[in-house]
Amino acid sequence: MYESELFAGNRFIHVGIDIGAPDGTPVSSFADGVVFSFGVNSATGDYGPTIITQHNFNGVEVWALYGHLSSRSIDGLEIGDSVLAGQRLAWLGKEHENGGWPPHLHFQLSFQEPEGYDLPGVVSQSDRATALKTYPDPRIVLGQLY
Repeated sequence: MYESELFAGNRFIHVGIDIGAPDGTPVSSFADGVVFSFGVNSATGDYGPTIITQHNFNGVEVWALYGHLSSRSIDGLEIGDSVLAGQRLAWLGKEHENGGWPPHLHFQLSFQEPEGYDLPGVVSQSDRATALKTYPDPRIVLGQLY
């Protein structure tokens, strides 16, 4: 599955959660926060249009990455825009715009402030221990999806 150059270095451990749905499906913010960053990660196999939000969740600073979005999701966004829990933040993108993947949302949390509008969604075995501390299980905020 991770065959593009983006995943070189034996990166195969997924640290977010993927939620499949048809393209155009609305994506909502998990909590109140602000738009931290957004842009297009355009490499083959990457996130495509991506939004990262910043939240104070139960007294802890956390960032949430929403990847594989439609291009229209980032139109008109501004860094610092407020978002409310349950507010529509974006829409899932079609394969030709979302990094080349069947439509789905890659949702990932981070305790570490991202640089730009990207987080490593897949890590190598040698980075696993650090990733487990930096990128908490998204089910902490999403609930038990499975």
